[in-house]
Amino acid sequence: MSIAIPASAEEAKRDPYAALRYPDYRYFLTGRLAASMGSQMIDVAIGWELYERTHRALALGFVGLVQVVPIILLALPAGHVADRFDRKRIAMLSLLLLIAASLALAIISFTVAPIPLIYVTLFAIGVALAFHRPAIAALLPQLVPAETFANAVTWSSVGWQLASVIGPAMGGLIIAWRHHAGIVYVIDAALILVFVVCLTQVRGQQVARARKAVTLRSLLGGVRFVWHTKVILAAITLDLFAVLFGGATTLLPVFAKDILHVGAEGFGWLRASPSIGAVIVAMLLLGRPPMRRAGRSLLLAVAGFGVATIVFGLSRSFPLSILMLVLAGGLDMISVVVRQTLVQLRTPNEMRGRVSAVNSVFIDTSNELGGFESGASAALFGPIISVVGGGIVTVLVVTAVAFAWPELRSMRRLADDLPEHSPEEHS
Repeated sequence: MSIAIPASAEEAKRDPYAALRYPDYRYFLTGRLAASMGSQMIDVAIGWELYERTHRALALGFVGLVQVVPIILLALPAGHVADRFDRKRIAMLSLLLLIAASLALAIISFTVAPIPLIYVTLFAIGVALAFHRPAIAALLPQLVPAETFANAVTWSSVGWQLASVIGPAMGGLIIAWRHHAGIVYVIDAALILVFVVCLTQVRGQQVARARKAVTLRSLLGGVRFVWHTKVILAAITLDLFAVLFGGATTLLPVFAKDILHVGAEGFGWLRASPSIGAVIVAMLLLGRPPMRRAGRSLLLAVAGFGVATIVFGLSRSFPLSILMLVLAGGLDMISVVVRQTLVQLRTPNEMRGRVSAVNSVFIDTSNELGGFESGASAALFGPIISVVGGGIVTVLVVTAVAFAWPELRSMRRLADDLPEHSPEEHS
């Protein structure tokens, strides 16, 4: 039996629990929180086990590369599949593949099987994620009405941030307790299974899909839509360059040890600070009505993220550095909520899978390349110049995007001017 929803759309806009009043979304959020915690735990376990067995930092670098390759290669067909078939079923099948991969990692760990098998399994995880992410992203708008979607995205972001704090801590404690990573992989499989069970309870809005032949034109439909939809292109461009140049996460160990001199304990606080800021801002967003000038808010948030990064790079004070990372995490949360809501609501339902796949490629690629860029520039110019320079580039990119795409500057509410038909229908 569902909880009664607010009496009016205007009241729903101010209701911080609006999305949680829909049973489908509650099941979805519960399952995704469980799976995200498992994902964070397994990241810790894989890193610990690979370094424990190889004592080579390069072995850790291959983890992201092995997983991102299938995501990039399969992005277009995965998005096409999400637009042509049942998204819930695709999500569940991909989760079952993730469960199988986690159990395979457990067997590899317990039997001390050869290291290459770990990378083969990680590649399989990348394949599963390539299909899972666009399917899940495209499924979410079917669970809540448009005026509640930003609230749903905010709650999802809160869940992910909490998982990113709790998951690694739990994974580390379990490894320290058992002196082995194998049990963490088993727990991850169990947590993913929770998501599968939750999805079986999700009904969602059933959408009729036209079964068109797979052509190069249909595969590239998401790319073409993003290119022609200026506000989405501008938002993705902002996020791409902010992550590519503005992130300081990769270099936090260097700042903790050599610049701020706060050691491992201080590093833990530095690492947790962006998530703390993100959760605080998310809670504030939940209690507010939708942004009236979402485009301006996005531009100011990314510019503020760049400024906070610059101050962090110049700081020699541990409290100031913590404050800047908290601020950067909070501003990034605003960016995430606006971008994810914008991409899903401004995209016709029949194209959400392909557009989500394009968005996923941008984000995943920028995360991986951003870490490489930070490390390479720090090796050439030092960590301070790397971080400060990245923040300056971020601010310059915001300025360029604001002038190049005035549509983003003038964009108001995210739920306004929603499309009813795909451009493909009229081509």
